[in-house]
Amino acid sequence: MNAFFDPSATPWTDLGDGIRRKIVGHTPELMSVLVQFDKGAVGTPHAHDAHDQIAFCISGSFEAEVEGVKRIIRAGEAFIAPRLHRHGVVALEQDSTLLDQFSPQRDDYL
Repeated sequence: MNAFFDPSATPWTDLGDGIRRKIVGHTPELMSVLVQFDKGAVGTPHAHDAHDQIAFCISGSFEAEVEGVKRIIRAGEAFIAPRLHRHGVVALEQDSTLLDQFSPQRDDYL
């Protein structure tokens, strides 16, 4: 593991459907991931069995939904989705970006 994150040296991983991600860093108990969306791209509603998640909006805006409650979030705002809580987003602007933080780390991302 590198102790520093250099965004210019870390390529985006294309997830398809207008979504891409970069892993910022991780330990066994914590993971931070940048996720960037094209306008209109959908983070399909889902829930995690084993992970708590905080999604902090870095740029742009999203319609975020947590447990059936929808709200527009903008840069500087976040939503919290504890494990087993259904959540999803729709990007409202081009290159809208979230910093997703997971506990514990997402082994499926590595």
